[in-house]
Amino acid sequence: MARGAFGSSDAEIDLLVRGKRCGIAVVGFGYIGTVIGAVLADRGWPVTGIDVRQSVVDELNLGKTSVAEPGLSELVANSVRTGRLRATTDFGVIAENDFVIVNVGTPLGPDYEPIVDDIKAAAAAVGEHLQAGHVVILKSTVPPDTTETLVRPILEAASGLRAGVDFGLAFCPERLAEGQAIHELTSIPVVVGAVDERSARACATLWRHALGVDSVVVDDPRTAEMVKLADNLWVDLNVAMANELAKLCDQLDMDALQVIDAANTMPKGTHNVNILRPSMGVGGYCLTKDPWFVNHLGESVGLELSIPRTSRTVNDTMPTYTYGLLTQLLADQGKAIQDSKIAVLGIAFKNNTGDCRLTPTKYVCALLEESGCQLSVHDPWVPDDEAVTVTSVPLSPDIESAVKDADALVVLAGHREFHQTPLTRLADLTAAGCVFLDGRNSFDPAAVRAAGFVYKGIGR
Repeated sequence: MARGAFGSSDAEIDLLVRGKRCGIAVVGFGYIGTVIGAVLADRGWPVTGIDVRQSVVDELNLGKTSVAEPGLSELVANSVRTGRLRATTDFGVIAENDFVIVNVGTPLGPDYEPIVDDIKAAAAAVGEHLQAGHVVILKSTVPPDTTETLVRPILEAASGLRAGVDFGLAFCPERLAEGQAIHELTSIPVVVGAVDERSARACATLWRHALGVDSVVVDDPRTAEMVKLADNLWVDLNVAMANELAKLCDQLDMDALQVIDAANTMPKGTHNVNILRPSMGVGGYCLTKDPWFVNHLGESVGLELSIPRTSRTVNDTMPTYTYGLLTQLLADQGKAIQDSKIAVLGIAFKNNTGDCRLTPTKYVCALLEESGCQLSVHDPWVPDDEAVTVTSVPLSPDIESAVKDADALVVLAGHREFHQTPLTRLADLTAAGCVFLDGRNSFDPAAVRAAGFVYKGIGR
């Protein structure tokens, strides 16, 4: 059973964690859970993943993961082989661990309200096996007050214990970007909002020794819950600003990236101005969802917020805008899109990942499929069974077959593999006067033009 990270003295917790004598249970072995579990295990902590999906458990116990994150497969394989990482469907193993980290999904309902069914189920299952001394850490993205008004009562009712008296409880938002998740987990400060000071100190001790990062301790869980939403609202709004600047620069025939890079040298407050990059769209689970969480939260207290709706509206226009740029580019070459061969490179929502959740590339592909053009699609990161959620066109096995005789190359994800094939080689394979639409602004315009393409970026 757990030795008790909660209720011990600071020195005892420090010894427990520093000596890697505390077990860590990770509930929910999806994207974030797998990253956290594998990194903690790689750093020497005994980690048990708990997931209700038998297929996920079986896969992990074979030392494998289907989560496409650079470096993660190796961490999982090594940690399972050394016995530091294992998985089970049995919540009973919670008794053997000191810390319980809960990462389960919160999808959006039809009116953009968060669906918390999985969190309720996880809390009830954890509560049944909770013992005095445990520290429960919730990391799922949730609306403010979820930890204290939803999770806490379920844990207390199921266990007969009291949060902040018998066991520790805190909310520590996940703030990782796909493609850099392993690095960011061990470099970005962890926000800690706990139900009491002892819970906060136990969490801060865990993150300091386990991940080597500082904790930013806020007053309570609801403040920490709001931090995650604020982070993602800022990103979505910032990208929306970049996208509107790109549209304007396209009309004024100037380079939005030059404008942004120069603007970002201006000191403001404690940092410089930091406008992000325009793109063919915003995707992924968090940025497309969390602004609606915030908007729904505003409505629940009688506020009509403009920013979440604005950022989502602007960013949702970008796939259609990108398709419009392509039709104009082809028209400038005297070609109609329905008579052209179009090669799409990359359908994941982010460069160098295989994640297609809520990817904006889906809408560009749909417009291309409807246009009647001859369409080929290649993405070395995305498995075939995932690709069908984005496009009905079977993936081309390699970049050469995808681009052969193409009238247009449309880069929708700037994977590193696309930069490894010489541009002159691609130009030799494509039709004369082939246009190159860089939806991620990931190529050097001069180099693309020098290879013989007609280049266009978003805002460039």
